[in-house]
Amino acid sequence: MSNLENALGRITVGDDNIAVWTLQMEGRANKINETFINGLVESIDWLAAEQGLAGVILTSGHKDFCVGTNLNYVYTERDAQTVFDGTGTLHGAFRKLETMGIPVVCALTGSALGGGYELALATHHRIALNEGRIMVGLPEVSLGLIPGGGGTQRLPRMLGVQGALEIIAQGQMLRASKAKGKGLVDALADDRDGLMLAAREWIAANPKAKQPWDESRFRIPGPQPGSLNYVNLLVAACAMLYKKTAGAFPAAEAAVTSIQDGLRVNFDRALEIERRQFAKLVVSDQAKDMIRTLFFHREAAMKQKGLPQTDDAGFSKVAILGAGMMGAGLAFITAKAGYQVVLKDITDDALDRGMAHIDKQIGKMRHLDAAAQAEIRGRITPTIELGPIEGSDLVIEAVFENLELKHRVTKEILPLLSENAVFASNTSAIPITDLAAVSDNPDRFIGLHFFSPVEKMPLLEIIRGKDTSDETLARALAYNRAIKKLPIVVNDGYGFFTSRVFSSYIMESSRLVAEGHDAATIEWGARQAGMVVSPLQVFDEVSLELGRKAMKQAVKYTGRQVNDDAGTRLMMKMVEVADRKGKAHGAGFYDYDNGRRQQLWTGLRELAEGTPERTGAEYIGRRLILAQIAEVGRAIDDGVLNSWRDAEVGSIFGIGFAPNAGGPLAWVDRNGVDKVVAELDGLADQFGEHYRAAQCYRDMAAKGERFFDLV
Repeated sequence: MSNLENALGRITVGDDNIAVWTLQMEGRANKINETFINGLVESIDWLAAEQGLAGVILTSGHKDFCVGTNLNYVYTERDAQTVFDGTGTLHGAFRKLETMGIPVVCALTGSALGGGYELALATHHRIALNEGRIMVGLPEVSLGLIPGGGGTQRLPRMLGVQGALEIIAQGQMLRASKAKGKGLVDALADDRDGLMLAAREWIAANPKAKQPWDESRFRIPGPQPGSLNYVNLLVAACAMLYKKTAGAFPAAEAAVTSIQDGLRVNFDRALEIERRQFAKLVVSDQAKDMIRTLFFHREAAMKQKGLPQTDDAGFSKVAILGAGMMGAGLAFITAKAGYQVVLKDITDDALDRGMAHIDKQIGKMRHLDAAAQAEIRGRITPTIELGPIEGSDLVIEAVFENLELKHRVTKEILPLLSENAVFASNTSAIPITDLAAVSDNPDRFIGLHFFSPVEKMPLLEIIRGKDTSDETLARALAYNRAIKKLPIVVNDGYGFFTSRVFSSYIMESSRLVAEGHDAATIEWGARQAGMVVSPLQVFDEVSLELGRKAMKQAVKYTGRQVNDDAGTRLMMKMVEVADRKGKAHGAGFYDYDNGRRQQLWTGLRELAEGTPERTGAEYIGRRLILAQIAEVGRAIDDGVLNSWRDAEVGSIFGIGFAPNAGGPLAWVDRNGVDKVVAELDGLADQFGEHYRAAQCYRDMAAKGERFFDLV
């Protein structure tokens, strides 16, 4: 038999008449683009024409199987018919692959995401290497899209409606072992030889393999379309989805529509339904803005484009000061990255709690064996003494937000460090320049602002003090790469960037309560606007008591008086009069039962200072967004931001700004900066200067400028 080689990869046929089809496009990854589709069609036509083939093993010569669709094309395409036609070609190729009459096995030696996993779905059997790095799934809704390569039709026919909706509508990506448990892959193999052997054995055992949906008596798993149980399942799924998205993410709703309508018709007609839904989303403004930030900006930030670089941070031993949840979490992720860690606190009880937290996190790493888990644990040295810190190359201070305390701790630690060590503070607001005042080497002082819980939150806000050197920044960025966080780099100033914008969000919710708006409407309005977490809930979680302390501290830096704002007055009453300090204290905007959030506190209405002339979820949601937009503008005017990218990435990944908008600056672009200026000024005249439009917005409006190019 002959072999084939083209731009997509190569096909070799062995003595057993099994074709091994290895995808290996030029570059570092297999990506679905015009070259991919042309090569796919050519390869499948070649396989279909070969006589005597026993089967096909589809695999990859790259680290990943296939990373999905080329988003450069998706981002720029504005013609729905072009998208519809293009996906038709892809669907046709996938259909020919699965109906050739010979078994096709997908041997996953790397991750298969989006369109890459949809290609795997078009084979008859999927086997994956059982490695923690391998991910499988359909994440498209997180970019404002749905699967466009048949995923909304093949997956529900494999798993049933409920299982498919969990994956597709939530954009899930699962490790190989979990994917096996969910049914996304059929089997696991421990190594490549075992993987290929298992693929050959399956082909030998299933010479007449067919897709289930091509069988004459096929029935989807679970409740059947048209049955009462099926209707009830869809109603419940739609209700849960709406509760989760608040209607702000049309892609999730389109996924449900595609699945529901597609299961009513034959398979080929169902693919056409998916193509129409996919094309509509591809050309939408929301998808463009989400792709720009959640893919392109995020990727650029991860690659640290435009930032100082060094190959070696010069860190081997890292000291973490403070063993609370943040400090313990930092010790865990730092040890996981391979560093030796000293975790310092002032009491044994605090250290015991910190180490218990670390042990819990290590225990969650089920993809590691006991020896590997013990190795991570063994890198951490808990101590109440100063001695073990000696010789540390990096210190991350995570003690309470008090300038005097931080100065005292800094002066105590600095003499113990190695030559050229870097001192970092995890402060969320205090200017780095002020913290560095007690150091003889302020050029080696930097802010590393992590977000809680640090094990899950991806963002790291890196703050340059007035004297922080490029070398120190480059070393901090190298550490960031090791711990695999998503970095933004901002300039100094009280609250930096994320804390300022986050504070504007939760304080606006407090103002709205003080104005007399219904608290439940405030929460829902935020969600309808796209905010990830409603403001009164998250205010409780960060603590009103902490907010009160921060507000008093802010007076020193901002000049604002504590009681010159209705939202601040309400917060003070909550803490000082009603003794409702937040979730950790058992009572805040919400009531709590053993730490579990219950209903909103009915006493909130009694704290209101008036009755609003206008209200409603849409109105409230827009005000909550605009309060943040105003603060972002002030941060630009103050020189805090170095790039528009950092505003978008920091807002979404750090504080949960509406992902459906693509970020605050994208929101300004879509609404029109001139209209935003007018709306902000109108709100400022009515509700206070915190709404007043920043000068940068005024300048852009006058010049007709945008933050990002129109696509």
